[in-house]
Amino acid sequence: MSRSYSVSRTALSASLLLLAILLQPISASAQAVSGINAERLARIDGVLQSYVDNGELAGAVALVLQHGETVYEKAVGFSDREAGRAMTTANLFRIASQTKALTSVVILSLMEEGKLNLNDPVSRFIPEWASTTVAEVTDTGVNIVPARRQITLRDLLTHTAGISYGTQSHIADLYAQKGLGPEAGMGWYTADKEEPVCSTMERLASLPFVAQPGEQWVYGYNTDVLGCVAERASGMPLDELIRSRITGPLGMQDTEFFLTAAQAERLVTVYSSDDSGKAVRAAEGARGQGHYVDGPRRNFAGGAGLISSARDYSRFLEMIRQGGELDGVRILAPRTVALMTSNQVGTLHSSTGLGFGLGFETTDRYGANGMDSVGSFGWGGAYGSVYRVDPEAGLSILLMINQLPNSTDIRVKFPTMVYQVLE
Repeated sequence: MSRSYSVSRTALSASLLLLAILLQPISASAQAVSGINAERLARIDGVLQSYVDNGELAGAVALVLQHGETVYEKAVGFSDREAGRAMTTANLFRIASQTKALTSVVILSLMEEGKLNLNDPVSRFIPEWASTTVAEVTDTGVNIVPARRQITLRDLLTHTAGISYGTQSHIADLYAQKGLGPEAGMGWYTADKEEPVCSTMERLASLPFVAQPGEQWVYGYNTDVLGCVAERASGMPLDELIRSRITGPLGMQDTEFFLTAAQAERLVTVYSSDDSGKAVRAAEGARGQGHYVDGPRRNFAGGAGLISSARDYSRFLEMIRQGGELDGVRILAPRTVALMTSNQVGTLHSSTGLGFGLGFETTDRYGANGMDSVGSFGWGGAYGSVYRVDPEAGLSILLMINQLPNSTDIRVKFPTMVYQVLE
């Protein structure tokens, strides 16, 4: 009996010792597993705060996830400097061209359901696009000539359709006459329009583009056109499509085209960089605060219209990083995600190691985009935000600001500050 008791007590002691080891503080072991240098991570605070202290930025929210776990989250400065409201990680930002990735996912989800093909001509869904034109600049002036072929959905997804935002000098007046280009903020803004997006995109088809389909990488209204295509292919408005196919299933509660009164309290004020590089409050209207609260709420710009938070958008990025699935919810098939995130344009986008997939810029050579791993992808928005996803390092990196134009170098520096913490 005593020997049995002694053995049991020894086993119990060993179990308690093992439990004590397991319950030790995990910071050092977690750091070793994740490969994050805590001392170097702390440097990011000072760098972000310095931009606020010297007046270059009013405020920002930074978020870094590694393998789905938050390793850095920080709000600096003000959401409204004049009102004295401090920035918080729950604040909402105009994400502009970060919208493009969500609209591209909607298009690819419709492809997976057999409702469209990537090589379909746009005219299958918007008949006005059957015959488009190109404004060619010559030594004697500008010639408007027919496009040599129809524009396809693949052209739009890769920005190789030849469509700009209509702000180039040789076409700007033509676009302005139809409420686009210079008359739409920086070209891409449609939140103030009383018409649905398909009406705007039908009108766009009557204007000349700046390159022949498939011959150049030109950034412009491509994804706004895709927003109309998605509506026509599905029979649903784009806001409902994004809500039902992406934001709803992923639990993204703050990603919308237009905000409720309650959400508006968290919307960050827009600033702009003045001639000295300092942040000054932007005016009202299309080039400033916009119509995301009090606007007509009719035009869903698939290329630049959404509002979101850093935490919300990170869920979308994590879904892509994990091959189209997050928390047991599948949005896209893994092979579709691979198609999105691999270079589909050769050297049309860049000859220095950057490519472009179906909605994302891709890193094809180490050093082409800072310290991104080969296979990384990302983009940003006109208001200054930037994101990158690095599957090899398990990273999703987000920096959210609302400053247009933004003359700082923070979009380049922040990813560098993240990569320097990896061991």
